[in-house]
Amino acid sequence: MPAPTLPSIDLAKTLPRSCDVLIVGLGGAGAIAVPEAIERAQTKRYGVSVTDLARSVGAKSDEGKTAILPAAGDGPRLLIIGLGDSDPTPEGLRKLAGAAVRQAGGLAEEASLSIALALPAEDPETLQAIAEGALLGSYRYQPISSKVATAQIDQLTVINDAKLTGTGPLLDRARTIAAAVAQAREWVNLPPNLLYPDSLAEDARALVRDARVTVEVLDDKALQKGGYGGIMAVGGGSSRPPRLVRYGYTPRGAKAHLALVGKGITFDSGGLNLKPGDSMYTMKSDMAGAAAVLAAVSAIARLGLRVTVTAYAALAENLPSDTSYRPSDVLTMYGGKTVENGNTDAEGRLVMADALVRAGEDKPDLIVDVATLTGACVVALGNRTSGLMATDDETADRVLDAAEAAGESFWQLPIPAEFRAKLDSKVADLRSTATDRAGGALTAAAFLREFVAEGVSWAHLDIAGPSFNSGEPYGYTPAGGTGVAVRTLIALAEAMQD
Repeated sequence: MPAPTLPSIDLAKTLPRSCDVLIVGLGGAGAIAVPEAIERAQTKRYGVSVTDLARSVGAKSDEGKTAILPAAGDGPRLLIIGLGDSDPTPEGLRKLAGAAVRQAGGLAEEASLSIALALPAEDPETLQAIAEGALLGSYRYQPISSKVATAQIDQLTVINDAKLTGTGPLLDRARTIAAAVAQAREWVNLPPNLLYPDSLAEDARALVRDARVTVEVLDDKALQKGGYGGIMAVGGGSSRPPRLVRYGYTPRGAKAHLALVGKGITFDSGGLNLKPGDSMYTMKSDMAGAAAVLAAVSAIARLGLRVTVTAYAALAENLPSDTSYRPSDVLTMYGGKTVENGNTDAEGRLVMADALVRAGEDKPDLIVDVATLTGACVVALGNRTSGLMATDDETADRVLDAAEAAGESFWQLPIPAEFRAKLDSKVADLRSTATDRAGGALTAAAFLREFVAEGVSWAHLDIAGPSFNSGEPYGYTPAGGTGVAVRTLIALAEAMQD
């Protein structure tokens, strides 16, 4: 699968000659950072300032509100976006830039667009946020169609005349991070007849072909021989067998070791515990955890972060057939622990359990797993906030700090001690599910914790809600796959360099 294409991006002190749309922020005191040449041209053409013209067509400073102004002569059209009443945060600027670029992209007709952004960036952090948001907002999933692809954004320019030094690396970093997020989005958006365990494994291999990352792919024969009972059981109902992908990144000078584990169910029908038809439609996104982990490692390597990273993507397709695993089956997991299967639609925790044990053998300092694991987490936190559960508060805080730095929303949930008793089994070491539905996200985390090596810090990210946007786009978030958790994992690896 070809990688998604993002526009090129650069920094300029003045408006480039080839600019089709200029994005300008509108605060309570008026338009901010309007290039002088544009202000003069607009005033000469329309007799009023950009601010007055914007307000005359209904533009407001309310955060995220937009209005389009006509071009002055052969100059660019202006897209005005409200900045809100207070100074926007870096994440606020990221969202505003993404929303504005996404809307500006809708102005494309036959030709590709060149878009410039004149938004307030007074320091390197806000400059990078604007660049990231612009790139994330430019992402478009190209439908599989006999029709010719629609025009795209091919150039982004961030206008900033502040005397900031070292801006080149900032733009490179923004581009690398955005490309990783776009890759995760692209995988999630692909239909399950085109993305399945083997094809995703090959895509994962191709993604890091030019990076300092080693790749190992265990096929179904190797998984069977190695005793990966969870992955083999879940993938056993499909004619397209499971895979386990391992990435290894070992830079010189690394003192810390981060292990990542991603759930990669390329399609989840629920197995013999078949999902209702409407609930099945978006289950191509059940591999978003694996997509996030693989994409994040590719960016970590390209950024040259000084932290050792190993990553495991547990890939399987959960389908009903005469070879499917069943409720009440007893599975022998990787490492020897036995599990009484409670429900074939609780498959994610089984493939994750195998991968968690394998990740623990690498003796990392921290294991973070990422999974679209439970609908219960969506009920608890909604569609824009992911759940976080961890071995201890210190570990949770490390991940929450990384999420805050990245601009992603996570909320810590507990793993109450009494939830382990819900997993007691009379026929195996433990059950995969509880006998009641209360606290389903916490029960799933309690199950996973049983497969984390003793003494190793661990965090579990349940991204079931934010991984796929079934509604309208917002901010830099498109409809469909969102690429959630990629930026948090990169920020966590960056923090572990210290």
